[in-house]
Amino acid sequence: MKGKLILEDGSVFHGDMLNSLKATGEVVFNTGMVGYQESLTDPSYCGQILTLTYPMVGNYGIAKLFMQSRKSFVHGFVIGELCEHGSNWHYEESLAEFLTEQGVPCLYNVDTRAVTRKIRNAGTMKGIIVSADTSQEEIDKLMAVPLPHDQVAEVTTDKPYTIEPEEGQKEHAPYVVAMDFGVKENILKSMHDKGCRLTVVPASTKAEEILAMNPDGIFLSNGPGDPEDVMDAVEEIKKLLGKKPIFGICLGHQLLALALGAKTYKLKFGHRGTNQPVKDLRTGKVTISSQNHGFAVDGESVKDLPIEITHINVNDDTVEGMRHKTMPIFSVQYHPEAAPGPDDNMYLFDEFWAMLKKGE
Repeated sequence: MKGKLILEDGSVFHGDMLNSLKATGEVVFNTGMVGYQESLTDPSYCGQILTLTYPMVGNYGIAKLFMQSRKSFVHGFVIGELCEHGSNWHYEESLAEFLTEQGVPCLYNVDTRAVTRKIRNAGTMKGIIVSADTSQEEIDKLMAVPLPHDQVAEVTTDKPYTIEPEEGQKEHAPYVVAMDFGVKENILKSMHDKGCRLTVVPASTKAEEILAMNPDGIFLSNGPGDPEDVMDAVEEIKKLLGKKPIFGICLGHQLLALALGAKTYKLKFGHRGTNQPVKDLRTGKVTISSQNHGFAVDGESVKDLPIEITHINVNDDTVEGMRHKTMPIFSVQYHPEAAPGPDDNMYLFDEFWAMLKKGE
């Protein structure tokens, strides 16, 4: 079936539809050469139509091992070549089978580089995926559907659960409570592999409940959407400041900034890919990072706060990391756990570990 991606400015990109499902969402692009499964199952893409710049997608299939959440939360998927036969020793099913099972609308045989150039020039915008013969009346109706807000409520866990450390690590395992705003599995795995005992709680959990668990530290996870849509969580984070060591990643970093009195803003087209250079201002070292975010912390807004900017993006000087000057609190905008991508930044989990052990 022939289909098309229509952007809100009227731009049209033609392709073939894997299924007859329609999609409405914010159109974003990812520049990674690999990692389509991890991206499809990253809750941070909730409500978005994900476009991949790399031309061949699906060439190594799908495996449960690489799932980053319980399902795919993307609203649509736009790609170049859809590879029908994957080759990988982990292979369990094809990408097409996975998309069909997950109910993800997919448009392929699209010039995704052209889509990307459009978004880079004009900025991120709403779009729809429809069949080629869709009437203008229906197109107008779909375009009128408002973009979702507070996607965190859709992706967060509905009840707390605990991940115990390995048998030989239990005696000296620090205890971490992770607030789930859309956490990726590999983040939890990274902390578990360090030897942490983890309790993952819903995003709506109150500060009093978290402190009653008496954790050694608190983790604020990644997640989708505008941090200002989750101000209830910001109010709870304020109550946690200074009580326990805190580490935030991505949306958790932005929520922490808001709780500390800083501001956030929307980027023109966001940072999404596995090749973003980040500079550690403390050492001058540049590492390559995996990123997925459409908002950033306003660097000007932290100047009169007790916050030190620790990392910046080499490409555009946006804030990529910060640390409180007196309290055991730090955060980064990018994904140190990679999944997939470089592992240059795994040292951040070591820093959190050292912070937890220091409080013993």
